Amino acid sequence: MRKLLYKSGISISFVLLFSPVALAAATQEDILATLLGQIQLYIFIAFVIIVIAGVYFMRSRDKRQTPMNKIFKEGKAIHSVTPDTTVTECVRLMTASKIGALIVLDGKRLIGIFTERDALNKVLAGGLDPGKTKVSKVMTKDPYCVRPTTTIEDAMKLITKRRFRHLPIVDRGKVLGVVSSGDLTHWLVQDQMGEVQELVDLAARS
Repeated sequence: MRKLLYKSGISISFVLLFSPVALAAATQEDILATLLGQIQLYIFIAFVIIVIAGVYFMRSRDKRQTPMNKIFKEGKAIHSVTPDTTVTECVRLMTASKIGALIVLDGKRLIGIFTERDALNKVLAGGLDPGKTKVSKVMTKDPYCVRPTTTIEDAMKLITKRRFRHLPIVDRGKVLGVVSSGDLTHWLVQDQMGEVQELVDLAARS
């Protein structure tokens, strides 16, 4: 009887002593395997993010080399006035057309541009009567222009350096259109957003 109790005690002690260690070892292996799997997943996600970011910035530089004639539609209505148009008429046209600038043409020749800033700084701040003041008196004369082959990057640099918002596009004396800083930014952002989404979809499928 004593031998049986002795053997039983040894068996129970053995189980109590070594069973938790075995369980602990097994748990650690499971945790290690899970961690390794998560690390591999994180590495893959980081790789995808790096690839997407690299492609994004590379294409961003490429997109900035796009010529201006790729972002505006030739033949689109050009909002213009003559030099004798009053400021009141100009403001009404700008409001109705929901635009921030008008080009001033003498026949077909570009001689100036009239913007919201001109209306505020030169007319209202100057105490002029908008109903009697001709736009030729307050317009920005001989505005900076670009050719349709000018790149987006060069156009943005010009706008940033000169601190104006609207840029006429002229080819051989003919006004083809007017783009704003908002147009350029919107085009770049929208185009790149679409490309990034394509890359994300591609990564999700792979």
